[in-house]
Parts: sequence; C-alpha cells; structure tokens
Amino acid sequence: MKLLIASDVHGDFESAEMVINKFKEEDFDRILFLGDILYHGPRNDLPSTYAPKKVIALLNEHKDKILAVRGNCDTEVDQMVLEFPILADYALLSLDGLTIFATHGHHHNTQTPPPLSFGDILLHGHTHVLTCEEFGNKNTYLNPGSVALPKEGNPRTYMAYEDRCFRIKTFDGKVILEKRFDK
Repeated sequence: MKLLIASDVHGDFESAEMVINKFKEEDFDRILFLGDILYHGPRNDLPSTYAPKKVIALLNEHKDKILAVRGNCDTEVDQMVLEFPILADYALLSLDGLTIFATHGHHHNTQTPPPLSFGDILLHGHTHVLTCEEFGNKNTYLNPGSVALPKEGNPRTYMAYEDRCFRIKTFDGKVILEKRFDK
C-alpha cells in the first residue's frame, strides 16, 4: 500500500489541488486525510484560496480513493456534502506489520494517548507542525504538518507511506523527514 497522508486542508482549494496532483504524480493507492478538511476554524486565518465548494467538488471526484478521520473543525454538515466518510474519530490501520492509530489529534495525542501496544504508531495532524518523535512504550508519534496552514515556520507538507517508511515532504518533492521501521 502506497499512502498519501495529509492534514488540515481547511477549505483551501490550492492545497487540496496540490494533494490531488501529488496523489496522481506519485501513483499513490489511497489518500488518508487526518481531519479539518473544509472549515478553517476560528483560530486560523482564512486561507488566501479558501473555496470549500471547490474543495468538495475536487475531493468527491476521488471519493473511492479517500480515507478520512474527523477533525475538530469537521461536522455533520460537512459530511452532508462530502461523498466519503469523515466522521470517525480514528482509524486503526495495519500496514506491512505496523499498527497505526490514525486520528486528528484534538482528543488523542501524546498527552492523552489512545490505548497503544508496544511499538504502535500514533499518527495525527491538528497542530499543523510536522513531527516524528518517540514516546510511551516504544511508540512513535508522527504528524505530517499542514497542507494549508503550517505553523512554527514549517512549509506546506504531506506524508508518504510505503513499505514501512514514512516520509514528510514538501510539495516540490523535498524530503524533510524520514522514519523507517525495520522488519
């Protein structure tokens, strides 16, 4: 499975379009959105290319390739217009022998972790800050950053997963961070 992981689009059409373009260019199997797809939220500035109706149309074209979890800015109203499920608080993924708890991060994070087994991976967005760090019981916390509203001086980023390796990348293809899990 080759997976593109993105978080915190916040209704920004340019960012959503960059995600879809990378999905096609790099021949990913699926996209996993870690929440906050359409709404920008009261604490965020309005993205310059904020156009949630255009984001809806673009993402619905790829509904059969999208997995998503609910972010703190995602609501039932958003689900009414998106043609793929977005309201699950988390997804438990098993990829190449790795167990990955994927969530947005506003409920489950390193301060309030979900029940994880030894070596499990916690994958979430929410902070808009790309991260890779160990915590807990040999667990790894990964955050792809934000495609639309990065914070703490980070660029717009997404994450690529393939063959037990996570890479956080900029949209010009530069790998910023890589985490490989040995077999």
